[in-house]
Amino acid sequence: MATAPPLLSIEEYLRTSYHPDADYVDGEIEERNLGEFEHATFQSAINGWFWPRRQEWAIRPVTEQRIRINSSRVRVCDIAILRADAPREKVTETAPLICIEIMSPEDRLSRAKEVLTDYFTMGVPNIWLIDPIHRSAFTFGAKGLQEADPTNLAVSNTPIHLDLTEAFTAID
Repeated sequence: MATAPPLLSIEEYLRTSYHPDADYVDGEIEERNLGEFEHATFQSAINGWFWPRRQEWAIRPVTEQRIRINSSRVRVCDIAILRADAPREKVTETAPLICIEIMSPEDRLSRAKEVLTDYFTMGVPNIWLIDPIHRSAFTFGAKGLQEADPTNLAVSNTPIHLDLTEAFTAID
């Protein structure tokens, strides 16, 4: 009878660099789909939207940030918006204000929902999934995946928002 290969420890994962970076899920490395023009350009456009507003909105936008969900999971978020007063952590362990995932053509919605569920379980209050190819946007929360305004995503009771119309022009 064959035995299962040993699982990678989270400590070993955190000491290792992957190119591109990969998620760590229950002892296994999960590759992420990225690198296509639309994904990379759109990610840059979104970061470019938040970056000049970081002081006004008291946020820190970061790309490709490792986020430790729990003792057995680390996700690499396309764009995380951290609160400016959150601790500066090499691997983010404090729930971000916003986690934004960008769909690539090869992504499966079922996998995206698993990632979004991890963010929700961690306590991230604003979880956004954006498909730049189909120009659609979704929010994720207690009710699951909900279609959102494809032109604007916002954080309730704050000025923080993302003008998707402007971001989508980056891939035109």
